[in-house]
Amino acid sequence: MTDPARTPTSPARFGLTGARSGEYLHAAGWWEDRRPAERHEPVLWALSRSPDPDLALLGVDRLRTALGDRWPALDEALRANEVLRGRLLAVLGSSSALSDLLVANPDRWTSLADAEQVSPDTFAPTLVAAVDGLTGADAVRALRREYRALLCRIAAEDLAHVVEPDVRYVDYDAVAGLLSDLAVAALRAALDVAAREVPRADECTLAVIAMGKCGARELNYVSDVDVVFVGEGDLGVATRLASTMMRVAGQACFEVDAALRPEGKAGALVRTLDGHASYYQRWARTWEFQALLKARPVAGDAELGQRYLEVVRPLVWTAAERENFVPDVQAMRRRVEDHVPPGLADRELKLGRGGLRDVEFAVQLLQLVHGRGDEELRIATTTAALAALGRGGYVGRTDAADFGRAYRFLRTLEHRLQLQRLLRTHLFPAEDDSAGLRWLARAAGLPAEGGLSEAQVLLAEFRKRANQVRRLHEKLFYRPLLQAVANVPTEALRLTTAEAAARLAALGYAAPDGALKHIEALTRGVSRRARIQTALLPVLLDLLAATPDPDGGLLAYRRVSEALAETPWYLRLLRDEGTVVDRLAALLGTSKFVPDLLVRAPEVLRLLADTSALVGRDPMAIGNPLRSTVSRYTDLERAVTAARSLRRQELLRVASADLLGLVPLRTVCVSLSEVWVAVLQAALDAVVRTAGDRLASIAVIGMGRLGGRELGYSSDADVMFVCEAAPGVGDSDAVRYAGGVVEQVRRLLGAPSQDPALQVDADLRPEGRQGPLVRTFESYRAYYTQWAELWEAQALLRARFIAGDAGLGARFIELVEPVRYPVDGLDAASVREIRRIKARVEAERLPRGADPSTHTKLGRGGLADVEWTVQLLQLQHAHELPALRTPSTVRGLRAAAEAGLVSEEDRSALMESWVMATRARNAIVLVRGRPGDQLPTTGRDLAAVAGVMGHPRDPGEFLDSYQRTTRRARAVIERVFYGS
Repeated sequence: MTDPARTPTSPARFGLTGARSGEYLHAAGWWEDRRPAERHEPVLWALSRSPDPDLALLGVDRLRTALGDRWPALDEALRANEVLRGRLLAVLGSSSALSDLLVANPDRWTSLADAEQVSPDTFAPTLVAAVDGLTGADAVRALRREYRALLCRIAAEDLAHVVEPDVRYVDYDAVAGLLSDLAVAALRAALDVAAREVPRADECTLAVIAMGKCGARELNYVSDVDVVFVGEGDLGVATRLASTMMRVAGQACFEVDAALRPEGKAGALVRTLDGHASYYQRWARTWEFQALLKARPVAGDAELGQRYLEVVRPLVWTAAERENFVPDVQAMRRRVEDHVPPGLADRELKLGRGGLRDVEFAVQLLQLVHGRGDEELRIATTTAALAALGRGGYVGRTDAADFGRAYRFLRTLEHRLQLQRLLRTHLFPAEDDSAGLRWLARAAGLPAEGGLSEAQVLLAEFRKRANQVRRLHEKLFYRPLLQAVANVPTEALRLTTAEAAARLAALGYAAPDGALKHIEALTRGVSRRARIQTALLPVLLDLLAATPDPDGGLLAYRRVSEALAETPWYLRLLRDEGTVVDRLAALLGTSKFVPDLLVRAPEVLRLLADTSALVGRDPMAIGNPLRSTVSRYTDLERAVTAARSLRRQELLRVASADLLGLVPLRTVCVSLSEVWVAVLQAALDAVVRTAGDRLASIAVIGMGRLGGRELGYSSDADVMFVCEAAPGVGDSDAVRYAGGVVEQVRRLLGAPSQDPALQVDADLRPEGRQGPLVRTFESYRAYYTQWAELWEAQALLRARFIAGDAGLGARFIELVEPVRYPVDGLDAASVREIRRIKARVEAERLPRGADPSTHTKLGRGGLADVEWTVQLLQLQHAHELPALRTPSTVRGLRAAAEAGLVSEEDRSALMESWVMATRARNAIVLVRGRPGDQLPTTGRDLAAVAGVMGHPRDPGEFLDSYQRTTRRARAVIERVFYGS
């Protein structure tokens, strides 16, 4: 029994605020003595949950009046039957049009009491039976009546859970399928009527092909039904039969639209099968193949309909090969969006931004592009196709799920809006339409929550879903990979066929059988990973074919893919970011240096999608994050491991940006130098932190290319170590302490590793390899004062403090200033000595068999030629020209030209040669994956080096250009350096 204290005393407690609510309740027998009749409270509470309780109550009153003395039966059933209560009150509170239907046919309520769900198998028999033997207006009335009754039954099952939450829930997909099956049944019944109305109907054969949403079994409550007709026999009779069917169905149920037929409304309504085939093969436009994706025979001659499908389906799945297919589909979506009236774009559920068409166009485009090679994508229904795209890896799992949920939500809103008056509408209520928003929220089953009203909850959910759809649409619909996949011929998508080997050979793969083995290994099985690889590989194979070494690139791709097989974002990144695929193919097909780093620094792959991130920050500040990160470790081994890891990442980033032509040479050299400096500083700091009492301060002096910030990928770190005893510590103890620290740094950095070597070379120290590794500051002073040789003064030209104690480093640089910039310059004997040393280096250090014209370091016009020339000018003139006092070859050469020591023409020749030789030396390392100074002269290595150097089409032209440039520089060197 209901607690009297909790019994509502006003209809408003049930959401009933209409002026006549009390009157209707009394008339129904549901309200007695200013309180609800106790036995009817379940009905009243159900009524309160209806989308519009007042509208539902009005419908009940109208139905009561129409039933007359049959009302008590319905009254009793509403109290006893929860299913009926949910269905009937939901319909009455949602749709004035269906209320009118029930009032006009009051005994139809009994069909809503059936506990079983409506079966689509009954639709066609019911409708055909309704028009049996009828023609003209009688047939139309009978068909309309039965069609509306079945539509009401579907709506009742769709909405019942809103009023009675315990009633079985029917999801969107099932409802859309039922509506489509009902439409098909109506077409069959209308065709049955037409066959009786059209004379000689037996002289033709007609098949009705459903298109659009009906073809895909995702129809709305109110929608045109798109069809195409194919006929045989007397086409005149077939045309009359088709047009009569359209008229009957249009008057009774829904508009039948045949505008998707060949040539549209200007074309013949009915064509033969050959006529369809000829048109689609010769004249059809891109959008027509997109429309055929959803074609399905639904009425008429089933065998003819099946033959029609067999003709058009192969054309659908090759349509993506058409020129400009992807841009055409994208342009069509933009045109559709442009037709939305201004001011309504954000409320238009179907055509607006973030609307249903955004989902449908994206899904169809993905299907048409990828479905050529994957038959599991050949599905007409949007939600099912989206699920298949997710399973196949063409769309991320999360994206597919979000897209699907958003699409179902928007379609549900569309269904509810259309049910109100059974009118074709897609317009979401305006923000100031609080009543409309509240009704739609309740009809969609969205309750108030978190202090928000139903209307506010609906608005928030609608905006969230629309924004989600638009974001995913733009991500998927404009994905660069789509165009790349579309450009691959359909036969190339079947990677395991025998023809694949011939195609690979034609693309330029030297070992197509080996390539097929890599492909098989990557695509083996039915895993999601294999599916994504199957989608990616046709594009990747074409991209790799344009690189110098397609076979090596594919092998590298397999190695990287296998190494990163358990990295969850790896294949998702390649699938979703076309730029990453393009750039990765270019890197792997050109370089052996990159793949080795990539498997141990996969994070850099993400940077390939973002040019600014790949190019990186100011190269002078590149080492700051590395030093900061390593400083957090107290364990020495972990600190050095972290330093190596961060160096690996930066090395890969710089190499990738360099190979892709995104950074200038100076940025490469400075970045490589500063990374080395940061690693050295971090390692030194880590060793000092764990070495106990600090008996001495240590400074590291960069020499050679490290000192000049001109390091290459294969350069060692030339350094010298200076120490100074701490207060109260003797020099011998200080040197012993510093020597131990330095040896440990060298050991840790030089330990065997898969990464490029970290060799710390101290051979430029006083007395070379014979001298102590570390000296005190005063020891250096004594040595340079008494024993310094000319080659040592020359080596000091590139000295620069790089790590350790900055004060000690600055004093050391001040100490060596008079040594490297001698006060009186060089006398003639010293100049002859430098020339002699240079000539000996050329004669003794150039490897046996090396070609002097293409050796980047020691060859004619190479790095050594230019650097020695600049250094000679510095030794001669830096004492009087401060601008020459720089460890940088580039700056030194510029200062020499500004001072008139060389002409601008000579400076340009030397600079061009130095830049070309430096870039070529770096390119050799990047291509071969190991140090080298000799340019390759044939084969794929030459092609790759030439490509990196900007001559991808003609390696011979690159060699000619290199030799021409270095010859011109050598002529300058003969005059300036050798004085000849």
